[in-house]
Amino acid sequence: MPGPIAVMANSPVFMPSPRPTRLSPIFSKTTTSSSSPSSPSPLSPFTFRLQKQPNVCSSINKNESAVRSASTSTVLKRKRPARIDIPVEPLSFETFCGNKNVGLVAERIMNEVEAEGEGYAVYCKRGKRHGGAMEDRHSAAVGLRGDSKQAIFGVFDGHGGAKVAEFAAKNLNVNVMNEVERRRSVEGIEGAIEEGYLTTDAQCLKEGISGGTCCVTALIQQGNLVVSNAGDCRAVMSRDGVAEALTVDHRPSRPDERERIEGLGGYVDCCRGVWRIQGSLAVSRGLGDRHLKPWVTAKPNTKILKIRPECEFLILASDGLWDKVSNQDAVDVVRALCVNVDKSDGYAACRKLVDLSLERGSTDDISVMVIQLGHFIPSVMEGAKVII
Repeated sequence: MPGPIAVMANSPVFMPSPRPTRLSPIFSKTTTSSSSPSSPSPLSPFTFRLQKQPNVCSSINKNESAVRSASTSTVLKRKRPARIDIPVEPLSFETFCGNKNVGLVAERIMNEVEAEGEGYAVYCKRGKRHGGAMEDRHSAAVGLRGDSKQAIFGVFDGHGGAKVAEFAAKNLNVNVMNEVERRRSVEGIEGAIEEGYLTTDAQCLKEGISGGTCCVTALIQQGNLVVSNAGDCRAVMSRDGVAEALTVDHRPSRPDERERIEGLGGYVDCCRGVWRIQGSLAVSRGLGDRHLKPWVTAKPNTKILKIRPECEFLILASDGLWDKVSNQDAVDVVRALCVNVDKSDGYAACRKLVDLSLERGSTDDISVMVIQLGHFIPSVMEGAKVII
């Protein structure tokens, strides 16, 4: 039996895709000098536009000089040392994920992220609601075990900060695949994914990371699609142009979720038209949220189906999209750009969905991933239900 899977920071899960991943910062001043140490290299997956800060030190030094000149001549003047220019190293995706300090810098200025790889595209944009850093994250790994038809994807919608979403983007798919390695049939796959979610949640709590995240994942292996979610991130598939939701939103307004929470000693009430747990959180499942355990559970719902020719594409997105765009509207937008066209453009479809949500008044972070399911249909479909 193969050993556990270990995905490092520079593994395909975190490596930049052929389309360079771009972080479009809040600031607008562009550093243009190619010879500057702070300019991104041609291979850097990130492009930064940093605003030149006013030279506060210069004005302070002038004031200090005036004070010194007015002071008694018995005070010796010190010569100001030469200015030291410290180069800013352009961030790579590896350092963004692996270096805590660098990640915090990128988190403060990140405004949008875009990526495109084999069979998928993703676009994320920071919302205006929080006025702070974008809390959404995503992950993608294509070519599992050297098979281009196997992949795993995830979209993570953080709340109370981006730390749990960041942790989940690095670790959830790894933990899921480690469990999948131990269970080799469709009958065991649901339990494997559930264990992967719960393990990631336990690790997050052990690390003492604050905040929480909703998540949706899609595992594709040998023609099977396995979709799971915890929270209100949603997966919607196009089946011959008809939208088919593969997940359910976990919110305390649902009778079954409310019954579960109250059965554990919690309470659900309506605050200004929104149902919340303990008057706080408007989702009932997800990773993290230690202050709301055990009412907020990481246990996902999972659906398994065979990818057939009529299964055109899958949309994974945060609620920043679904709160403003219906399932069918989303499918119609993507289909116009990806089905029965000369050149499918999943990235343009992602951007158009984000723009549509913004036009309809969304102020939340929005992350949209489009996965071309036809890309992952094996050339020879096997009739067995074994997926590993």
